[in-house]
Amino acid sequence: MQYFNAPAFVGYLGNWFLIKGVGVTIALTMAGVVGGLVVGMFVALLRMADNRPLQWIAGGYIWLFRGTPLLIQLIVIYTGLPQVGIKLGAIETALVGLILHEAAYMAEIIRSGFMSVPAGQREAGMALSLSGRTAFWRVVLPQAFRLMIPPLGNSINGLLKATSLASVISVEEIMRRSEMLMQEQFQTLEVYAAAAVYYLILTTLWDLVQRPLEKHFGRFIPTKGR
Repeated sequence: MQYFNAPAFVGYLGNWFLIKGVGVTIALTMAGVVGGLVVGMFVALLRMADNRPLQWIAGGYIWLFRGTPLLIQLIVIYTGLPQVGIKLGAIETALVGLILHEAAYMAEIIRSGFMSVPAGQREAGMALSLSGRTAFWRVVLPQAFRLMIPPLGNSINGLLKATSLASVISVEEIMRRSEMLMQEQFQTLEVYAAAAVYYLILTTLWDLVQRPLEKHFGRFIPTKGR
């Protein structure tokens, strides 16, 4: 019976090959967050538009990408797009899949944030001679953003771990590089334990960022009764 090899586990924690995978995971997460916010904002605005067909399009997008697993989406993009003449590398496929998937969740978070701001806030801004667009950016958006921070932070935390699914299309992030090391050294538990530690470190670091943000912006949310 093979027991857990603690020295090997410690060695994997400092393995440069695995550390490079951490960098790829961070890069995928950051790109997914930025792209997801941009696309998610656009989809959320379509969802809130007065035009019914635009609402249906946005709703269909959210229904599709929230209702199917990210793993299947990555495989379909990676193997399906070349059949219609669109060829993407593994990294490009991972980025497209992560952004489209994350945007569906962020769109609902953004929409709910906007809907939580009373309509009278924008009307009050316009009563102060602000244009509709200016009232949106300077009155509605700041208040909505404060309400969005907790769910957005949790979504980002989930995205960081979801990048591991990119390993199925050979993107060499933490999980893929762990698999490669495991196939060479046959120390499955030690390698994956080290990978788990890396994910714990990354999610903990993000938590250290998210909590101060929530605390800072939460100070400006008026409490009931005031």
